[in-house]
Amino acid sequence: MQIFDQSPKDPAFVQDPYPFYERARKAGPFFHWTDYNMVCTGNAAAVNAIFRDRRMGRESPEPLHYPPHLAPFYAVEAHSMLELEPPRHTRLRSLVLRAFTSRRINALLPEITTLSHQLIDGFPAGAFDLLQHFGQKLPVIIIARLLGVPEAMSEDLLKWSNAMVGMYMAGRDRAREDRAIAATEAFVAFMRAYVEERRAHPADDLITHLIAAESGGERLTTDELITTCILLLNAGHEATVHTIGNGVKTLLETGTQSALGNPEPAVEEILRFDPALHMFTRWAYEDVEVMGHTFHRGDQVALLLAAANRDPGVWDAPGSFDPKRHVRTNVTFGGGLHFCVGAPLARLELQTALPILFDRCPGLRLTEAPSYADVYHFHGLKRLMVTRD
Repeated sequence: MQIFDQSPKDPAFVQDPYPFYERARKAGPFFHWTDYNMVCTGNAAAVNAIFRDRRMGRESPEPLHYPPHLAPFYAVEAHSMLELEPPRHTRLRSLVLRAFTSRRINALLPEITTLSHQLIDGFPAGAFDLLQHFGQKLPVIIIARLLGVPEAMSEDLLKWSNAMVGMYMAGRDRAREDRAIAATEAFVAFMRAYVEERRAHPADDLITHLIAAESGGERLTTDELITTCILLLNAGHEATVHTIGNGVKTLLETGTQSALGNPEPAVEEILRFDPALHMFTRWAYEDVEVMGHTFHRGDQVALLLAAANRDPGVWDAPGSFDPKRHVRTNVTFGGGLHFCVGAPLARLELQTALPILFDRCPGLRLTEAPSYADVYHFHGLKRLMVTRD
């Protein structure tokens, strides 16, 4: 196995990690990334095999130890179905899916349509940041409406979410941790009060339906409800914000906006070509051999989703953006038991909002070269400056 050094905070890597992924891919299905001290793979077959192998999962096989000041954050994580394995994961996911139904998601189409037009109506004259005025607002408002949280709270929700996901970014420091903990405590306090309000006064919203959801005589506890709502908000909008930005950037740079006339393949290509989440980890629960490499209990492996999405063993000319490409499965939303429950909502938002954006703004163009933010293992823009003339 070859060893690679590559700081995830190196400015060249932040702006374009794909050359590194290609160098590492040529070394074989697995390589050792010294900066993470972890075995990694960007091989599509290996990524898919690990996603579906029940001998590997998200939950650490041994208790994890963390500094006391991080306790509030990990108290929330302890109830997250994203970080759990069966049987608890099965119970939580089953209860959530009883409330987070395809019917409920599809019913949001008129709201996504109307909100897209309203946000475009509010675009300022001249150059403006499309992320600030469109990409950030649309997902957070939609998820707030879905949950039943007051829309006026959307700015606070966005602020808390941004601070909390800082815990997953490379090279985090104490200041970033302190911001994440403060956001966690504020988010939990708000959600606890709001859950109790909905217990007393039910409404036709996701929080009420999560409270009522029952499977095998069990319901979500208050702590599980709070964590689930935080997870749905953080995961349900953070990646969509980055995907809107990355997608619009790519469409404008390649002059392929017209492909949104057939939005499904265009959106799938956006999700494949430059996804928001680049790294997702798994633990081995026993000895597991994958494509010639043996993992032992307690070993961790990093799945490089963006690299797997450009595996030439799966796609022709994977480094080229082709919005008319035949749709086939990519790993942007994960796979196996932990396949993203919010994937249908993200796809609906993208397939609805992006065609409206370019239909309403046919002259949309970049006013400065877009620059990616230092947020690895996410991948998203600092801003997206455009004009409509």
